[in-house]
Amino acid sequence: MRIHRHRVRKPKFDIPEYRTNRQITAPELRVVDENGLPLGILKTSEAIRIAEERGFDLVEVSPKAEPPVAKILDHGQFKYQKEKEVRKQKIQSHEVDIKGVRLSVRIGEHDFEIRRQQAKKFLERGDKVRPEIVLRGREKAHAYLADEIITRFVKSLESEFPIRTEQAVTKQGGRVTAIIARS
Repeated sequence: MRIHRHRVRKPKFDIPEYRTNRQITAPELRVVDENGLPLGILKTSEAIRIAEERGFDLVEVSPKAEPPVAKILDHGQFKYQKEKEVRKQKIQSHEVDIKGVRLSVRIGEHDFEIRRQQAKKFLERGDKVRPEIVLRGREKAHAYLADEIITRFVKSLESEFPIRTEQAVTKQGGRVTAIIARS
């Protein structure tokens, strides 16, 4: 029987909460109307009354200012705009992954070229690349060959664009690896 574990779900967006109308606790506010024009410093109750007369909400946009700044606007539309901005930022951010490219001591020239093209694509996307060679049997006695192949692989990528080596060529057990990234 398969055990199903639920993933820990992260909140969709980290949108700051803005206090509106009666939630505002400051006694006085610097009020800006729906057209962006300043109305001056008003008592909170008076600012709420003006906002309701105009058919809008009073939203505290800068609570840390002295006195806090509040705007007269449509809260639903304001909240939607903020969510849209957060979504856009999330799309533009890219989480860097480490992509593995497996080579071999006996790799042919065509296969080497294919792996180089894969690594080039990963580096262009902004990911890091880990070229690795798994040594089997008698290959372990000739680890220097794996060193040479990985060095050749990195040099061939350097001809395309500048690369920085994040981890030099290292041998761990029967595995020879390095980590490179685009600089």
